[in-house]
Amino acid sequence: MGKAVVAISSEFLDAFAALPRQIQGKVTEFINKFRNNPSSPGINYEKINNAKDKKICSVRIDDTYRGIVVRQEESGVYILLWVDHHDDAYAWAQRKKCIINPATGNVQVFDVILELPETTEEQSKIFSGITDEELISLGIPEEQIPLVRTIVFEEMLYSLKESFPEDAYEALEWLANGFSVEEVSQLFESDEDDGAVKGDNLATALDNARSQKSFVIIEGEDELRRIMAEPLEKWRVFLHPSQKKIVKKDFNGPARVLGGAGTGKTVVAMHRAKYLASKLEGNKRVLFTTYTTNLAGDIKENLKKICTVDELRRIEVINLDAWVMQFMREQGFSYSIAYNNQLEEIWENAIALAGDTTGFTAKFYLEEWLKVISPQEAYTKESYMKASRIGRGTRLNRKARVQVWNVIEEYQALMKDKQIRDVETAMYECRLLIEKNPDMLLYSAVIVDEAQDLSTNAFRLLRSIAGEQHRNDMFIVGDAHQRIYKNKVVLSRCGINIRGRSSYLRINYRTTEEIRKYAFGLLKGIPFDDLDTDYDNGKVCQSLTHGITPIVKNFYSATEELDYIVDEIKRVQSSGTDLRSICIVARTHRLLDDYIKGLLEKGIKTYEIKRSRIDDRSFEGVRMATMHRVKGLEFKHVFAVAVNKRIVPLHSAINTTDTVAEEESLTAEKCLLYVALTRAQKTAYITSYGQQSEMII
Repeated sequence: MGKAVVAISSEFLDAFAALPRQIQGKVTEFINKFRNNPSSPGINYEKINNAKDKKICSVRIDDTYRGIVVRQEESGVYILLWVDHHDDAYAWAQRKKCIINPATGNVQVFDVILELPETTEEQSKIFSGITDEELISLGIPEEQIPLVRTIVFEEMLYSLKESFPEDAYEALEWLANGFSVEEVSQLFESDEDDGAVKGDNLATALDNARSQKSFVIIEGEDELRRIMAEPLEKWRVFLHPSQKKIVKKDFNGPARVLGGAGTGKTVVAMHRAKYLASKLEGNKRVLFTTYTTNLAGDIKENLKKICTVDELRRIEVINLDAWVMQFMREQGFSYSIAYNNQLEEIWENAIALAGDTTGFTAKFYLEEWLKVISPQEAYTKESYMKASRIGRGTRLNRKARVQVWNVIEEYQALMKDKQIRDVETAMYECRLLIEKNPDMLLYSAVIVDEAQDLSTNAFRLLRSIAGEQHRNDMFIVGDAHQRIYKNKVVLSRCGINIRGRSSYLRINYRTTEEIRKYAFGLLKGIPFDDLDTDYDNGKVCQSLTHGITPIVKNFYSATEELDYIVDEIKRVQSSGTDLRSICIVARTHRLLDDYIKGLLEKGIKTYEIKRSRIDDRSFEGVRMATMHRVKGLEFKHVFAVAVNKRIVPLHSAINTTDTVAEEESLTAEKCLLYVALTRAQKTAYITSYGQQSEMII
């Protein structure tokens, strides 16, 4: 027999996380010794009386706690399945069985149920149209088929979740939601499993991509300590076969990955960055970029948890605006980039200097610049007069266009005089510099997160940064349903051809199905694009966890609302939830300040998540964030507060310069609420006072 193989199951990490911290330290030390020599005489293996699987035994952690292990001495494989108080550990182990599924070749652990629930033949069974052979082909253990046949309705399936192997339960839930056997089978397909050997060898079975969704082989002490330090951060260790297939796929050009909120798009992007960086040689690097500063900060911190030092050295993580400023300064440019209020003020000055009599507002001109001029690079009068204005609600005849151009000319002059650029112009100028000297950059690949928030100019720039199309050059993840900045792009018009290289993540790992459905219902009737020329209806996503629907409460006053929030925070805190796992989300900074003040007066600590500050979990307190800042994060409990009329949607944020702009603004506001609610893992609250928002369903 060769070197022993020691693996840990996903369920073991769940059990480990629930232990007292002192015991966790003992368990980690035990695992390290166990990993070095699992057959040592010092490892006290004990048989479990009445166990359904003789391969499963216990090991002694201390006088009180026991680990549960499956061992296959002929293959040299030992898998840690569970850890708990002595009696509870034995009770868990007695009903469990560990097998290698003969149909799929992966390791499975499940309950052996001797007494089946009683049903009658008259009752409708949700799997009645699926044969035993089809169920077995999807990975449901043959001895659990009788249990499947007793399942009458979906709630019964949910209650039996812990009885099935993780992958088998997933297949059953997809079937229960109307997906065909063929569609479910495709969800588990993996290039690594082509021609996989099936048999009774656990070492071979652990190499199966489907096994690696639930089991990880411990290669060294450093890796062990990283895993045990954050046992609930399973995204670092376990990938679904559908995710792993994307991460390791060899693409002959740009690739796009879509998926709803919580489907693991950023996780896939980070593992992709690690994978590509591990294969680089020389001084080549991977650029990982996104829209906002705080998201880039979170990604950088999370990459540290999965990458080696050398891999990290080869990955540059930075939000795109910051990259542009950094690059232009390196090229000797000293201008600054202006945003929002500063830009509106400059447009106001341009209107005055041009003596404009059209009556158009600064907002109109800003939209004209963003929606017409920048995407079409119509920076001269001649090109602007020919530019398409499809998608703009306000029509302009030739005379009106001339008047509008006079204001635009003044705007350009003011920006030049003040040494200022808007970010769209900065990206355009940046791209021109790169195109003149394409060898000045050393990026072998560009990875883009939250792609739906980037503009046409941004993607043209990213195309130039990545260079001419080549193997694995661009990896783009996004979801138009989370577009909160009103940027809309068609990748093919930016020189990015993703045809034949598109993937869709279907499984929501964050929220319950009840929260997902409610939040998605906010977007009903709105068409969403796929970041290219087709549509994304978002209906193929599914959560595999269940809970209560979002709690909607309306109060007479802000004081009553705050009292309710405080009571709920104290209630969930008393049940063992850390304050850091609770987030209060408000539409504006001013509102957020009011809630921070109110909570502090009630004796509840708070921590505000800001644009340039990541969520540092070393600080205590309820997390506080605006709807824009909470994007990309997740918490056990989320309160969307002050969801009042004229606040959500925010009256001042609705662009009324024309009907199209107004509709886009309303959609962005709905997407904001959708984003806020889908940060919740267990419970979502929507509270308001006075008149409730008309967006609440």
